[in-house]
Amino acid sequence: MPVQIHRDLLAAIRDGRLPGGVRLPSSRSAAEGLGVSRSTVNTAYDLLRAEGVLTIRPGTAPEVIAPQVLNARERPATPPALSHRGRNLALNPRASSYAADSGIMHPGAPAESLFPADEWAQALRRAARHRHGELANYDTAFGHPALRRILAERLATDRGIRADPEQILITTGTQASLALTAQVMTDAGETVAMEDPGFMGARAAFLGAGLEIAPVPVDEHGLKPDHVPGGARLIYVTPSNQYPLGYRLSLPRRLALLDRAQAQNALVIEDDYDSEFLWRGREIAALAAHGESGGVVYLGTAAKVLMPALRIGWMVVPAALVGPMRAAHRNLGLMANLHAQLALAEMMRSGRYRAHLRRIARAYEARGNALAASLGQIEGIEVHPPDGGVQLTVRFPDGRDETPALSALAEAGFRPARLSAYCLAEPLNGLIVGFADATQERIERFVEVLGKAVG
Repeated sequence: MPVQIHRDLLAAIRDGRLPGGVRLPSSRSAAEGLGVSRSTVNTAYDLLRAEGVLTIRPGTAPEVIAPQVLNARERPATPPALSHRGRNLALNPRASSYAADSGIMHPGAPAESLFPADEWAQALRRAARHRHGELANYDTAFGHPALRRILAERLATDRGIRADPEQILITTGTQASLALTAQVMTDAGETVAMEDPGFMGARAAFLGAGLEIAPVPVDEHGLKPDHVPGGARLIYVTPSNQYPLGYRLSLPRRLALLDRAQAQNALVIEDDYDSEFLWRGREIAALAAHGESGGVVYLGTAAKVLMPALRIGWMVVPAALVGPMRAAHRNLGLMANLHAQLALAEMMRSGRYRAHLRRIARAYEARGNALAASLGQIEGIEVHPPDGGVQLTVRFPDGRDETPALSALAEAGFRPARLSAYCLAEPLNGLIVGFADATQERIERFVEVLGKAVG
């Protein structure tokens, strides 16, 4: 109660409703009028005196002191202007992607119902009970050694990447890793080449760094290396499962891309997007696995296997960049939660992470195939069974407007994305549809609504 009285009186004083020189009721009168104790009013008055807006003298009523602020009518009508960097950072490329703020079958989102809650809680509890000494402070902001060690082992086994744990940085996710790389490796006005269509998060990170984005076309073999402009300082690619079209970068193009990057002294950013969920064809080693990998920064995350909100990602950086990347990582405040790092390390070390991954991969494959098969019943669209990932693309080959379909699906509770919003050069029309949470009932309803919208 004293805080509420203090807050209300302070607001009245600051906005001029109680001008300087006005006498407030005595604590006794105010207490009787408000129906509270006198000590409550005295406490509120003492707080106002401490704020410098009230004078209290024995035997006299408290007097308001006018605060030294502009009158509300004299205050500037507009807020301070954003800097050029601030405008870039505040851009939201995703704004035109969706017709709803929330909904099911959202692309890029794993199924929360498949999250291993009990196993995670047990690992997290064990991590929280330990004393961590210096590791609990700021000296290892770039990641706990236990997680970096197990990641080095897993990357060598699963992706063919031979990296020292010292080359691994733990971040708060792929978005943070992209922003860190762009900020450290480029200056505003320089060029980054990225897939077109391409990942919105990458576009946001590059725009935030003030970069010029050069779109590089994609076909069924992935990004076309011969279309990468000569002046590009960075080349962003999702070779395992191109987002959003779902293609896999072929081995000849992988090698051609690395040759081109080396020839023009560009750094390749390999976002190993959805590499955990590949169901068809032979798995190809990561770009960072070829040669010395001195020209590749590799990005990974636990977002799809566990949950995006856990905020755990990792980077493998060339040895020459470890020092500056660690320093910038600390300066930008990208430190991931210590206990979450240790819980993830324990799950990976024990084999529970891999077992969980196998379970959800089977579920996602079945859901993706079921969705593709059902969508194939609709005339006038193009859809192919996904080779991996947690989303697929529905193409409108006649170039029809996506808005009616998006609006109808949003009204039915679905949240697919607009494919054309992901394009920088030649637009492709269609939808990006998530299937991680796609039950049979949801699939049937989705197909029914979309069929009517495009029919």
